[in-house]
Amino acid sequence: MLRDAQKERTSSLQPWRPAALLLVFGGLASVLLWRAVDLQVLDRQFLQTQGDARHLRVVEIPAHRGAITDRNGEPLAISSPVDSVWVNPKEFAVSAAELARLARLLELEPQALARRVRQRSDREFLYIKRHLAPELAEQVMALGLPGVALQREYRRFYPAGEVTAHVVGFTNIDDRGQEGIELAYNDWLQGEPGAKRVIKDRLGRIIDDVESLREPRPGKALRLSIDRRLQYLAYRELKAAAAEQGVRSASLVLLDVTTGEVLAMVNQPGYNPNNRLEINSQAARNRAVTDAYEPGSTIKVFSVAAALEAGHFRPDSVIDTGPGYMRVGSYTIRDTRPFGKIDIGTLIQKSSNIGAAKMALALPPEAIWTMYARLGFGRPAGTGFPGEAAGLMPARPPVRDAERAALAYGYGLSTTPLQLASAYATIAADGVRRPVSFLALDQAPAGEQVMSAAVARQVRTMMEAVVMKGGTAPQAAVAGYRVAGKTGTARKAAAGGYAENAYLAYFAGFAPASRPRLAMVVMMDEPSERYYYGGRAAAPVFSRVMSGALRLLNVPPDDVPQLGAFVASAGGGR
Repeated sequence: MLRDAQKERTSSLQPWRPAALLLVFGGLASVLLWRAVDLQVLDRQFLQTQGDARHLRVVEIPAHRGAITDRNGEPLAISSPVDSVWVNPKEFAVSAAELARLARLLELEPQALARRVRQRSDREFLYIKRHLAPELAEQVMALGLPGVALQREYRRFYPAGEVTAHVVGFTNIDDRGQEGIELAYNDWLQGEPGAKRVIKDRLGRIIDDVESLREPRPGKALRLSIDRRLQYLAYRELKAAAAEQGVRSASLVLLDVTTGEVLAMVNQPGYNPNNRLEINSQAARNRAVTDAYEPGSTIKVFSVAAALEAGHFRPDSVIDTGPGYMRVGSYTIRDTRPFGKIDIGTLIQKSSNIGAAKMALALPPEAIWTMYARLGFGRPAGTGFPGEAAGLMPARPPVRDAERAALAYGYGLSTTPLQLASAYATIAADGVRRPVSFLALDQAPAGEQVMSAAVARQVRTMMEAVVMKGGTAPQAAVAGYRVAGKTGTARKAAAGGYAENAYLAYFAGFAPASRPRLAMVVMMDEPSERYYYGGRAAAPVFSRVMSGALRLLNVPPDDVPQLGAFVASAGGGR
């Protein structure tokens, strides 16, 4: 009886239960169908927005930095495309084995790489290795790791390496100038990146370009005044001499007298700008521009020019230098040996401190100071080079006898090798001071007449005796050319006065003396005791560099008899 009751209840439910289930499923299907139609047809923008949010990106198009060339178009700094590897920490889900393979390719420690990604898990972009070679970047992407992608960048290369490093400078890893011309003209050289909208896959790879938003603007090229041939010549000779003499540092500046352009500028110690990891501030400093030193006897030619310009002395005026020493106030001034009565030309040839001091004390206090100021001492050369030093000059003409005397033979002021080279180029240019330029010029600037042409020529003639027999620097002579120059040997300033055994050795001059084309300054900081005089430490470097430069520039010889004698002696030695 119970079984009959259950059967009756079951049979009573069967007619409407299937219909109810069909109705429910039909309603759900209708809702889903309506939602599909709504998303795909009526409101398709929603899905498009969601898809774009996951795969559509705006990426930067890098712009290469402008090239730097020498005056003849030879490359000194160029940019080459490279790839950098980055990850999205939120998507970087890899196994320990995959992490190890990636780290091995990038020459990283797996634990360090994992730690870096973990510490920046809240970010969506993290560089893990910059500036990879294209073939290595392809190997990284071949691993197929999620969240790993490449970013196209440019890396700066310096074909001349250490040879031009102090002038050209270098950029950081983000391609921004850090030193030298790269820093001074960063805004000119740096390009403006573009932008485009792209579609990326789940691995971060670009699979389609959607649209260009902004075209990249490459940086502008820069043509320097440097001649790479002369730069290499100067670098080779200065480096060899610095190593032989064991100097603390050394600088060389070579200027075109007719234009004021810097044709070569080198320093020791040097550095390789292609290896950023080994660059330090001491080696990267362009000492020829940023460091000022007391010029010693190289300044005497300008003291003589001031005396001649003032009309108080003539080239044949005689000065009694006495026994080789004199007292001025509480100071004793000495010559290397007694010269007795000498004329102004001999003062320069023998580099007499006493002669320069007596000459200065016979002049109005402002005469020498004014000449120095006209020549640019005490203020920057105006090249715009980063860190350019002004040097040191008394704020007003000195009135104490000791200060006036010291100023005449190179103490009590400081100057950079570049400023000194510019002043020598002024004498070589018949008293016309032209601005110094690191950029190649299409035509020579007019310049400013700061010294009478007649006085400049008189001083030039007297300077020729310095490199002749009996002068302080016969080793500065150049076969076939007349050379005018001046040595300098200055004790280095130290705490409480001057160091006993630390010197600066100089040679400054120009050639050909009959019609000067090139002016040069060589400075050796703390040469060995055997070499510490300018005529021994710096003059030979001047001779070798000037000889090569005049020939490379096809400057005609102006001392043919000397050249003939040199050729004859060379032939006779075979």
